[in-house]
This record gives sequence, structure tokens and C-alpha cells, in this order.
Amino acid sequence: MGNRASPLALMAVSLLFVALIAISSQTLAQGQIVKKSNSDICHPPESSYYERTRNFRPFESVQACLDSGGRLPANLTRSAVSEGTSLRLPRSTRSSAPVSGYDRSRFGHGWDDADGDCQDSRAEALIATSSTQVRFADGRRCRVTTGRWITPYTENIIQNSSEIDIDHVVPLRWAWDRGADQWSQQKRESFANDPVNLLPVEASLNRAKGARGPDEWLPPSGQCGYVARFVRIVRVYGLDMEADEERGIQELLGQCQGN
Repeated sequence: MGNRASPLALMAVSLLFVALIAISSQTLAQGQIVKKSNSDICHPPESSYYERTRNFRPFESVQACLDSGGRLPANLTRSAVSEGTSLRLPRSTRSSAPVSGYDRSRFGHGWDDADGDCQDSRAEALIATSSTQVRFADGRRCRVTTGRWITPYTENIIQNSSEIDIDHVVPLRWAWDRGADQWSQQKRESFANDPVNLLPVEASLNRAKGARGPDEWLPPSGQCGYVARFVRIVRVYGLDMEADEERGIQELLGQCQGN
């Protein structure tokens, strides 16, 4: 009898558990990612080491981090962590088949150096977005090697440019299937190198995104800004979304206005 918890103690434990779930749901609802440290520990926002974990691999959910071989901190149980994202993806309903004939070379052979200063579009995007002065691989100041980038998809800090991909906010294949196949070669190359359409991000997230639009993929952080930027680029270049795609993206924007 003496070892049994009192009703008040049990109630306190229950309230604490509910509070943990509520805090977890609220935090992840704000779009925060799960950080997998170099020691393979998965730190969700509930972890006491979350803010102190600076070098990490980002995951969109605790489960994805665990599936990659990670583990939770010793003082954090799986039941105390809730999943969630800030925006609810609409159901993708694209009906038409992809347009044939796509090839990356249709948008130019790699990054362009339009002004001939030896810094191509990738280098210029890295220079423009680094919060510190970048360093170069050679005296001609052509290839960027280091800087300080806060990636917009995770708010992670990266200092080595080799860990960065330059993401096309509106993917080239996505654009090809929605009207870019009818553009001139010059317009396609301008689109592929437009600074407004270029963001430095983790290579893993860029490759996970592929050629999908916001109705099929969203970054872990900065989702509303990402969708708004995507839509602006689509409008500027006159790309044609299907009616269902348009409705899905407008639904996302509506969620952003409601937040």
C-alpha cells in the first residue's frame, strides 16, 4: 500500500504528460525540424539540447530521423513527442502527363556566367546570401569555398559550400511541364539562372524535393514564405498550373493567412 502513488500524484503525472504533448504539438506546428546530431541522436524541439545542436542533418519528423538509424535522447521518450507540420499538404490531383522532351540542357549547360567575371550563378547566389565574407578557392575569386549560410528550409547554419545545393524554387522540370517547353532557349536559361529562383539549401533537402511543387512538397521551415515566393515566380514567368494545382496552392496560402 505504501508504494502506491496517490491519486493526486497520478493526476499530476497525467497533467504533465498532456502538457508535454501540447507543447510538442505547438512547437512542431510552427515548422521546426528534427535535428540528427553527429552522434546519431534525434533532437526534436522538446530536447534540452535542441538549441545547442548546431551541426546536424535535418529531418521533417521524429520517425524519419529514427528510421535513418537515429535514436532519441536518453531523457526523452517516444510517447512524449508529437508529429506535425505547420501546413497541411493538399491532395495532389494533377491529371495531365508530363510533357516529353525535357532535358536539363534545355535550360543551359550548368550554371551561367552572363557577365563573364568567372563567378557563375551558383557562386553569385552563395556570395549574395552569405552573412559573412566568403572565401574563394583561387586568386581569381571564381569558386566559393566557405562562408556562413542560414538555409531558408531549416534555419541550419552551413559554412562549407560543398554541403550546399542551389535549389530552383520553381523546379526546371516542373516549369517545363507547365509552359517552359514553349519558351525560347534564352528565356529558359534566364529562368534557370534568375537569382529570385535560386536558394542555397542542404543538398539532402534539394534532392528530396526533386521536381515537385508546393502541393506535393514543403520545406521543414519557412513554408509560407516558400509558397509565396513560388507563386510569385510562376506569375512573373507566366507558367500555367492546372486548376486543381492552383486550388491546392491557394489552399496553402489560405492556411498561411490563418496562422
